[in-house]
Amino acid sequence: PEKIVDRMVEGRVEKYFKEVCLLEQPFVKNPDITVEQLVTEKIAKIGEKITVRRFARYKMGEGLEKKVNDLAAEVAEQAAAMAKK
Repeated sequence: PEKIVDRMVEGRVEKYFKEVCLLEQPFVKNPDITVEQLVTEKIAKIGEKITVRRFARYKMGEGLEKKVNDLAAEVAEQAAAMAKK
């Protein structure tokens, strides 16, 4: 049981780091690779050292605001515009 507990703890810590650490997270455009693998590929390709110095974090759907439609106000506005003509 002690070995099983060790593996469970190790698995949970690994999962936590995959969610929290940027370099351990899947790359957005290709989830098959991690950000760290992408950085390593780019270093090999261009031959320069690359480091992530800062980044912006977005929550899914953040910044998208649903347009609220008020049909009655829209109809009244169009009727008023037609009355002016």
